[in-house]
Amino acid sequence: MGNATRYEYLKMQIRSVEFLRLAKEVYSYQELMKLTGIPITVLNRYVKGHILPSSDRATSILGKLEKGYDVTKHIKDRLGFDKGGFLDNTRIVGDTLLLRFIANNVVQKLAGRRVSKVLTVAVDGIPLTVHIADAFGVPFIYAKKEKEIGVANFIEETYTVSRAGIQVSLYLPKGGIDKRDSVLITDDVVRSGEQLKALVNLAKRSGAEIAAIFVIIAVGDRWKKEVDDSADYPIYSLVTLPEKA
Repeated sequence: MGNATRYEYLKMQIRSVEFLRLAKEVYSYQELMKLTGIPITVLNRYVKGHILPSSDRATSILGKLEKGYDVTKHIKDRLGFDKGGFLDNTRIVGDTLLLRFIANNVVQKLAGRRVSKVLTVAVDGIPLTVHIADAFGVPFIYAKKEKEIGVANFIEETYTVSRAGIQVSLYLPKGGIDKRDSVLITDDVVRSGEQLKALVNLAKRSGAEIAAIFVIIAVGDRWKKEVDDSADYPIYSLVTLPEKA
């Protein structure tokens, strides 16, 4: 067994333990035993990090949990809403295990597509983007709503937030994306799609192609047409919430 193979096996073993820890947020040990066929005492030792499963068992754990674990339900259970009905997703963007699982899900979903950069907007989209970029093994870059001191040149894109009737400008450091790049655009939540469209425009103005657009939570489906109604690349979300009447 070569070093590269041992490394891949180790990554798989660690990923299986992380998946168990994530699933433990949703399931009891009794339910995990039924899902995996592994005794509770052994599951407990895996979850607490006392031992790693063998490579064969890690493969089995991943396969069985991927069939039984409902990430959509997990995300919905963690969503909160304030008195005005506004979405609170802090329990999602702050959960590193969940974000790592989502990132691996994105990599599997986009298998075969070239991704050389991951792009988002500061600030809430950054935690997700970091994990996705890490899973792909590529750099990430983010646009800001103000110019950053110390950066000489920017590409600027202005869009209108229709529900608020205001204009917002995004600033992307010039040279952060170039024509050789295939860019995956990500965000945590999308409602109207106007901000994502601005990111698409920034990437295209840099000469790059768009690999895909991914968001964790979408409100309705109309945002997809707003972003790019003639897109030849995937545009999708993990969770879709109903639009308010």
